[in-house]
Amino acid sequence: MDAPTALDRGRAAFAEHRFTDAVVGFDAADRAAPVSASDLEQLATAAGLVARFDEAVDWHTRAHEAYLADGDVDGAIRCATWLGMELVYVGDLARGGGWFGRAQRLLEEHPEGRPDHGFLLIPEGLQALSVGDGARAAAAFERAAQLARAAHDRDIAALGELGLGQSEIMLGEASRGLSRLDEVMVAVTAGEVSPVPSGIVYCEVLQCCRQAFDVRRAREWTRALDRWCAARPDMVSFSGQCHAHRAALFLLHGAWTDAFDAAQQARERSELGDPNGLYAAWYQLGELHRLRGETDAAAAAYQQAARTGWEPQPGLALLRLALGEASAARTMILATADRLDPAERRWLLPAVAEIQLGAGDVAGARTAADELRGLAETTPMPLLLAIVAQAEAGVLLAEGDGRGALTASRQAWARWRDLGVPYEAARCRVIAARACRALDDEASAVMELDAARAVFEELGAGQALAAAEVEWRARGAAPPGGLSPREVEVLRLVAAGETNRAIAGELYLSEKTVERHLSNIFAKLGLSSRAAATAYAFRHGIAD
Repeated sequence: MDAPTALDRGRAAFAEHRFTDAVVGFDAADRAAPVSASDLEQLATAAGLVARFDEAVDWHTRAHEAYLADGDVDGAIRCATWLGMELVYVGDLARGGGWFGRAQRLLEEHPEGRPDHGFLLIPEGLQALSVGDGARAAAAFERAAQLARAAHDRDIAALGELGLGQSEIMLGEASRGLSRLDEVMVAVTAGEVSPVPSGIVYCEVLQCCRQAFDVRRAREWTRALDRWCAARPDMVSFSGQCHAHRAALFLLHGAWTDAFDAAQQARERSELGDPNGLYAAWYQLGELHRLRGETDAAAAAYQQAARTGWEPQPGLALLRLALGEASAARTMILATADRLDPAERRWLLPAVAEIQLGAGDVAGARTAADELRGLAETTPMPLLLAIVAQAEAGVLLAEGDGRGALTASRQAWARWRDLGVPYEAARCRVIAARACRALDDEASAVMELDAARAVFEELGAGQALAAAEVEWRARGAAPPGGLSPREVEVLRLVAAGETNRAIAGELYLSEKTVERHLSNIFAKLGLSSRAAATAYAFRHGIAD
């Protein structure tokens, strides 16, 4: 292939988001004859997106030098700044700082008639964000966005507006910050922003949605990120983060098998070259294992997450609580909460309240619940309102207010139901069961607990199901033959002549779950047929 043909193919592939083909075309052309600075810049960008990071740095360096040789100082400053950002992004702070310094020097040496794009205000704002200085970060990002718009630089303008929105959320102005981020996302989804800043915006906006408890925006922008990544199938950068966000949403909405698949994809893609997705991938795997009651696997996943440099919280502390180590869990979650900035700390508060209750510190749980309520007053997101009602229910019950706990738990259940979050809705029904029992309403307690157990069984929520079984056994004698309460219900319906499909409909289970229950019943009772099971049910007073 001759150089012009290879160059044309590289340019076309880049425009069509076929980044591997773009690298092949540009590289072939460059080997035949050195290509232009702008082509080298696109080659470097494409290489970075397909995880050929070291080569991307080399090509970006060459692009910087080529722009200088051409007398294009703006191009040289742009390459130096992006090199700095890319190196900082992967944790190479020293080299990243060096490139920022070079960009600053070029700007100072060549000020005449040159528009300031606001390049170097972006790292200044990021540094301020990293230490929790929202006001200084907002000032830097706002100025960066103003300069970028004046210079018609859409990439830096998008990053400036992104940072400003993040700063506003940090400063407690969540509604304003999220509205600003929506505007940035409009520019990104319209294709006005180039690939690397687009990926940064997508992933950071979704993180902001999490901090602000805005599940509606998170769903909307995760779908957008999914479409964006799907249109760039060979792109590695940002793809791990995309799958991790999908896993979190699947987990929230009860699609745990899909969540596990997405988390595994997130891990695989992150290991290929999206290091910023690796923590979230392992953390989501830890959460799935914890909720399923797979404690060893959960601990191993959280350990892998911790190796990325981020604390796997609140999951690890909740795992310790589930293992009966309430004091250790309390120490761990409070230490983490004290270290985090307010925007991140707020996400730990539900776990703080739960763990404080588990450790017997009702006053500490009340403090966390009250702090959550204060957040809800300024940011009344539906997800946050559900969290607040659930925390309030648990604390009221511990304070001895059974009536108030019952009201709050049912409010929380309704909010979770409306959000389509079955696991948390079921946990609220367990609180309601405890409240009913405290009010001597055993029939209602049984009804609430049965409803919760059915959801836990359907989800495969082993940890919560085991706890619910303890609650069930506390109300009276254990069922005969070592059967679980749900197995007793299935056996009763078998004895009534119901088919598996009818039983599934009656108990709101899948037919596969009914089949599993029947297999367990036959194994526990030493039976081999429905007829034998029916006879057993009548002999032991299980059949109606």
